[in-house]
Amino acid sequence: MTRRIDKSALDQLFVEARTHNWWRNREVPDSLLRELVDLMKLGPTSANSSPARNLFIKSPAAKKRLEPYLDEGNRRKTMAAPVTAIIGYDLRFHDQLPKLFPHEPDARSWFTGSEAHAERTAFRNGTLQGAYLILAARALGLDAGPMSGFDNAGVDREFFAGTTVKSNFLCNLATAILRS
Repeated sequence: MTRRIDKSALDQLFVEARTHNWWRNREVPDSLLRELVDLMKLGPTSANSSPARNLFIKSPAAKKRLEPYLDEGNRRKTMAAPVTAIIGYDLRFHDQLPKLFPHEPDARSWFTGSEAHAERTAFRNGTLQGAYLILAARALGLDAGPMSGFDNAGVDREFFAGTTVKSNFLCNLATAILRS
């Protein structure tokens, strides 16, 4: 059994954590986003599949590309957030299994016979990794605002055209402004 983390860590990760909508206008450094991904990718997934693919939207030009695909209720808070992560999942995640799950040489074949099975696995484990991203963000001192409320097909055309990645959900990341 691993040791229990202290109350302040539990508070930061869960008890006092909320979905945030208002953000301080402070840059989130790329180095912090790399650290966040380095933590997120260590969380367990089935067969170490690790299908999540994250795209961090920071620049005003990239935000403008995202804006038309946001539902009205998510537009203002997303445009104001210093970073918006598009949490996606790769339908061809299994191509990486020889490296990620080397002790099972046939693991890739578990997914090549059924696109539906591969997509379900990618979506399920990519969603799990999205949750790890939120927890990693909280552990590193960022607040998170995960959301649906966007046109997935439009985001996929705009940001993932020509790839095997599909969007799952969005998550604004920054230091929140607490409002009552």
